[in-house]
Amino acid sequence: MTSRLFTQRRAWLSRCVALGGLVLAGAPARAQFRVEVAGVGMTQVPIAVAAFRGDDAAPQKIGAIVLADLERSGQFRSIDTAGAALDEIARPDLGAWRQKTADALLVGSTSRLVDGNYDVRCRLWDVARGQDLGGQKYVVGAADLRQVAHRIADFIYEKITGDKGAFSTRIAYVTKAGQRYSLWVADADGENAQSALNSPEPIISPAWSPNGAQLAYVSFESRKPVIYAHDVATGRRRLLANFRGSNSAPAWSPDGRTLAVTLSRDGGSQLYTMDANGGEPRRISQSVSIDTEPAYAPDGRSLYFVSDRGGSPQIYRMPPGGGNADRVTFNGTYNISPSLSPDGRWLAYISRIGGAFKLHVMDLASGTANAITDTTADESPSFSPNSRLLIYATQVQGREALMTSTLDGRIKARLAGQSGDIREPDWAPFQKP
Repeated sequence: MTSRLFTQRRAWLSRCVALGGLVLAGAPARAQFRVEVAGVGMTQVPIAVAAFRGDDAAPQKIGAIVLADLERSGQFRSIDTAGAALDEIARPDLGAWRQKTADALLVGSTSRLVDGNYDVRCRLWDVARGQDLGGQKYVVGAADLRQVAHRIADFIYEKITGDKGAFSTRIAYVTKAGQRYSLWVADADGENAQSALNSPEPIISPAWSPNGAQLAYVSFESRKPVIYAHDVATGRRRLLANFRGSNSAPAWSPDGRTLAVTLSRDGGSQLYTMDANGGEPRRISQSVSIDTEPAYAPDGRSLYFVSDRGGSPQIYRMPPGGGNADRVTFNGTYNISPSLSPDGRWLAYISRIGGAFKLHVMDLASGTANAITDTTADESPSFSPNSRLLIYATQVQGREALMTSTLDGRIKARLAGQSGDIREPDWAPFQKP
């Protein structure tokens, strides 16, 4: 397989694998992660998130979920609310919270209705200015309480930072337990995981479509790598690429109409584009080297990819329809796995330094790149849809795990698997209305 040619690591060997039919059906799986936040940011908004009135009787603790989301973002730090009895109805004593150094305060309530649904309400206060920043109200079933908490966290994040929150988005990832491989779709905090697939064969390269409705992936169920697209809502899938040799590394164009793929149909591993509905691919790279791992720039005007045309794997950039390629990475002799931030400002990639594989982030305007991890087996970076966080796979204390990190590496959250090794994360885009 193409991917094998650029790595000696076990995780990369898993990129030539199989999977069977993909259906998001059945009950939610047991929580796949626990979240451990570490690090201190340069500037963080001190926020008090009081326990919601009625949380003790609810199946989900809304206030705790909201606070965990905010802390994981790296933009907020928690102010102790022990003993506070507050809700969204009465105006709180903001002076008292100002003395506790809080800049913001969230209060709310959760109550069970006679039909079994839950009424969730909240209100956000600007403590420093003494202003009511607005509230939220939801009526949902018990199964949707976590999603409500994520939406409240999004509301707070946008009100205070001015940027859109990404807590209510989803991630896809792969686990390996024994000889079984599973593909999951979960909330952005790793909870509420839904099993999409269980297979005795490895699973590789899940890639979300720009509207979040489909996942492209590579299957070896036919004893060779084949690319499919899967509709997340219905579980239906379409065959996209089953040409001679390997078919791998699918990447969606920003408009969702095209996929860039790596094929070896003409002998070597080269880049092709094809209609998202299938059909005959068009070759866009013409080198005698290995060209693989395509990734579109968010404006669709360029395609990033990995090639060893200079003697070792490096990241290059060329027009999406082919043409002259410019080298992007120059530090180090081994740079792979390009991922572009949705705002077009950043390039994340994996660089081998002294035998260690580390996550790097490059400012594309200046070309300055920095390692943001202290781990040694990082892989598969993917940006949050608001471009403020990265998710990636790594090894912690001998076990594979997922991590999220701020772009400066100061705040990290470990999403550690309850069973099996975790790999191949991809962060879904914002859902289209």
